[in-house]
This record gives sequence, structure tokens and C-alpha cells, in this order.
Amino acid sequence: MKKGKVTKIGVMTSGGDAPGMNAAIRAVVRTGTYNGLGVCGIMRGYSGLIENDIHEMDSRSVANIIQRGGTILKTARSKAFTTPEGRKAAYNNLKQHGIDGLIIIGGDGSFKGAQTFSNEYDIPCIGLPGTIDKDIAGTDVTIGFDTAVNTAVEAIDKIRDTMDAHDRLFIVEVMGRDAGYIALHSGIATGAENILIPENKTDIDDLICSLSEKEKRKKLVNLVVVAEGGEYGDANKLAEIIKERIPTADTRVCILGHIQRGGSPSCADRLIASHMGYYAVESLLIGRHNVMVGVINNKIHYTPLDKAVKQKQTIGQEWMKIVKILAS
Repeated sequence: MKKGKVTKIGVMTSGGDAPGMNAAIRAVVRTGTYNGLGVCGIMRGYSGLIENDIHEMDSRSVANIIQRGGTILKTARSKAFTTPEGRKAAYNNLKQHGIDGLIIIGGDGSFKGAQTFSNEYDIPCIGLPGTIDKDIAGTDVTIGFDTAVNTAVEAIDKIRDTMDAHDRLFIVEVMGRDAGYIALHSGIATGAENILIPENKTDIDDLICSLSEKEKRKKLVNLVVVAEGGEYGDANKLAEIIKERIPTADTRVCILGHIQRGGSPSCADRLIASHMGYYAVESLLIGRHNVMVGVINNKIHYTPLDKAVKQKQTIGQEWMKIVKILAS
């Protein structure tokens, strides 16, 4: 299958789900239909591509989904697609359906698979960054992050009420296996005294000293927000260390978990997903292939898929300085 004029596209969601994925699917389907393209939905990401779980879609297929969380196409991680045999089966299924362009909504692992697949079979691929972690290079925003961080903020605000009532130290664990953006943003927005993220090495002695100093000042209400992937990302183990070192602190733990993935997407995520979905189809139409559609400085930006895979966002040290100053 050679790269030329695209006539039929497939769209899938892959990896972890993120609020706003349905808005992106809707934008892809309706933009494709508007431009006279055939559009197919591929169920369960690369797994569905291998198993030929592929269905025709039209404008009515995506009616009343923009406000829904999750993804109507389902999502999964596929070990089979990492093998040459799995990718060969996927290619044969694309040929059977006449699909000559793919749009993949997911994270860096999904883009890596798309790049490999395109290199082997010359299939034009476009990536849309759908991940709550906001850890993809080449874009300032990712589909799902705004909703996830606002979910975390809402939950932490409620936790603060009981913190204040009981003079407690609360450790709140948020998602972020490899990236601390949810912890950083939600922590600053809720007035956390300390924020622990994977990007920065945690000095546990410095943390204990900070909490002890605040206790001496009779600041008994303290909030520590920790990303799950950090050195001390296990909130329960961190709580044990703090209880051992500061036995007078009334310490509690709350792990927000998968609540951050669900829920109706925010206005920002719906707009971001719709914008990116539109430009994904436009890219295929004009022959711009194997790129991720992102947004930098409020403008659409295109990053080669291999660069989106290899690079990571970084968190500037000025943010951590802000945290320390505002929590003093």
C-alpha cells in the first residue's frame, strides 16, 4: 500500500483512556465524512486491528458522544502488535477494508507502534496525544489532562475540609507513573505544602524537616501531593516514614486512583480534541504523514511520530520554587 491520495481512514484509541477521546473520534469521523472519505472505527486499538474488529462509521455513529468520558471505540494494550506476525495480520485487515490511512489517539507507546507499522507497510499514520499525564513532547496540551487535573483538584478541595476540621496531615496520591504534571498542577492549585514528582529526586530528610518546622509553628494542617511514579510515590509507605519520624502528626492517606480517568470531559478537553481531530484528517488529505498533531503556544504544531516517542516534557525548577514559596 503506497502513500498517495487517502480515500478511507481508520480511527482508534489505544493505551490508557482519557476524557475527550470521544470528542476526538467525533471530529475525525465528521471531518472525514465532510471531505468524502470513508471512515472506519477500529475497536480496542491494535488488538481490534489484528482481530479485524473494524466497523464502518458515519456522522450518526458519533452523535451525542462529545460529552461522554471514556471511548466508544474501547481501548487496550496489544502485545501481539509488537510482533511482525501481529502487524502483518493488522495490515491484511486494513487491505480487506480498503483503509489507506490511520489516526491513532493515544500516548507515546501507541505512537511507537504506529511508526513501526508505517515503516513496514507504508501506511500513513497521524497521532493525537490522548493521555491524562501530559507527558508527550511536541505539544503543550494533551487530550484528557485538563479534566483529570480538575478531578484531582475537586477531590483534594473536599479532603481539605476534613483536614481543617481535624488538624491533619494528608498525603494524597495522584496518577503520574512517569510524569508529575497532575501532582504539580493540582498541588499548586490546592495549596499543597509539598509536592513529590518523578522528575525531581525527593530528599526525604528535607521533607521531614519541612513538615516538622511547620508543626512547631502550630501549622497542623498540611497537604502532601505525590505522583504515583515518584521515588516515594507509594503514599502508604510515605505515610509510614512520616509517622515514624513525626509521631505527633495525625497522618492520613487518600489515593485518588482511576477516578482521575473518568467523567465528562471539560470544555477545554472537548475543544482540544475537536481541534486536533479536524487537523488529523486535514493532514492526511494534504499528504502530511507520520506526525503527531499537537498545540504549542495556542497554535497547531506537527511533530514527527518518532520524535513524539523519544522526547519527554520537562518540568522547570521555577515551578518547584513557586511551590516552596507559596507553601511557606
